[in-house]
Amino acid sequence: MGLDNLIEGFGTALTPTHLLLAAIGVLLGTAIGVLPGIGPAMAVALLLPITYSVEPTGAFIMFAGIYYGGMFGGSTTSILLNTPGETAAVVTAIEGHPMARRGRGAQALAAAAIGHFIGGIAGSLLLVVLAPAVADLAVNIGAPDYFAIMLLAFIAVTSVLGSSRVRGFASLGLGLTLGLIGLDPITGQQRLTFGALQLADGIDVIVVAVGLFAVGEALWVAAHLRHRTAQPIPVGRPWLSKQDVARSWKPWLRGPLIGFPFGSVPAGGAEIPTFLSYAIEKRLSKHRDEFGKGAIEGVAGPEATASASAAGTLTTMLTLGLPTTATAAVMLAAFQQYGIQPGPLLFQRESELVWTLIASLFIGTTLLLALNLPLAPVWAKLLSIPRPYLYAGILFFATVGAYAISADLVDLVLLLVIGVIGFVMRRFGLPLLPAIIGVILGPNAEQQMRRALQISDGDLGGLVSTWFSVAVYTLIAMILLWPLIAKAIRLVRGRRGSGAGRTGGGTAADAEPVAVDT
Repeated sequence: MGLDNLIEGFGTALTPTHLLLAAIGVLLGTAIGVLPGIGPAMAVALLLPITYSVEPTGAFIMFAGIYYGGMFGGSTTSILLNTPGETAAVVTAIEGHPMARRGRGAQALAAAAIGHFIGGIAGSLLLVVLAPAVADLAVNIGAPDYFAIMLLAFIAVTSVLGSSRVRGFASLGLGLTLGLIGLDPITGQQRLTFGALQLADGIDVIVVAVGLFAVGEALWVAAHLRHRTAQPIPVGRPWLSKQDVARSWKPWLRGPLIGFPFGSVPAGGAEIPTFLSYAIEKRLSKHRDEFGKGAIEGVAGPEATASASAAGTLTTMLTLGLPTTATAAVMLAAFQQYGIQPGPLLFQRESELVWTLIASLFIGTTLLLALNLPLAPVWAKLLSIPRPYLYAGILFFATVGAYAISADLVDLVLLLVIGVIGFVMRRFGLPLLPAIIGVILGPNAEQQMRRALQISDGDLGGLVSTWFSVAVYTLIAMILLWPLIAKAIRLVRGRRGSGAGRTGGGTAADAEPVAVDT
């Protein structure tokens, strides 16, 4: 059944118009992704308003290209300038930039491009196999289960990202507050509108996303313009020797096995699996002495992992309506903007759109490899644009995009206010993803909680009335209590070690006075 739907999806995606949109998405995503500090989330957020004139299927085909193109663009920046375009490309800089300094930037870019291709194809195949099954299971999930899953997403995203849970919960609280602005869905009363009729419908998610990502990043860079930008490194013609391929093919194949599962879980994404992939490749490599100096395995493995993680992220978003990364959160907002709600019924209600989108993932990864290998020197030249001009352009497009949503000046004021909030969040180290997750999932979580309580006549036990919800709450408790459990384990081990030390030390202390008396 899934294979037949996929073939039909290819039939729609391979039309000239959709192929052109996919190519444009890949090019735009890569072009924006190679700019320092700009990742696929900001690329999708910036380009989202200009796709309103495109029919939904074509728009999401373009988004798929932007997603993968932005990820590869971040890798290009890591390799050439040691400046990751996104967090998933941080690991690539560890080995990719030393390769570039040694004159092997072309090989690093080629290994990254092929890794993205293999990881994207493998991840898309897993998406084809697993997504329908997950959707079928999710059909039987009720309101208590959905609320528990969303609560898990809130807890996990604040516990996994960043070094401080306090900052994570502060960011989440900010997002939930922004999501509450507007009319109460049941009573119709205004919440946090301060009497402003323009806020009665709430703040558009696109305004929040563009403000936090694009405007906030532009303000942050403007505050640090005194830092000098490094000069681009010449790239040359990308190619790999037989020895490079021999050292890379196993990491390319191992990457999807690591990236896809992590991308599928709440608060997953590509940060954790790329670091895990790097550690595994370093342990398994026969050239450990090269790690830190430019080992190609340290580029091939994490890049394949990151690309497969993107497919895992789409699996969770399409089947459960849960975004596990900032980019998926922006894409979820795009679905909602078109009046489409991702979830278990999406494969039934919008079958053609979903399978065309999945088919476009295969097409997008192929175009990514075909276009970016010869265009790598061009992307390197884009990095020489002075940052004042670069971010002035970003502010311009962000402003035009926000105004185009409803042609209301209030949206521009909100955009600037939220941009300042994004700047402050960067200043104090608050992660952006919990805020975006709170804005998007907050209203849905409230709706599911109210449904569950209505079913149980207000009894809080209705929130834990199924085995699935109990299992999810158990997992939440483990996530929350794990730091305390780990601290207790370390304390017990420390006491055992110090106890053994005291026993040995006592014998030596007893022997010392005897020796002195003698």
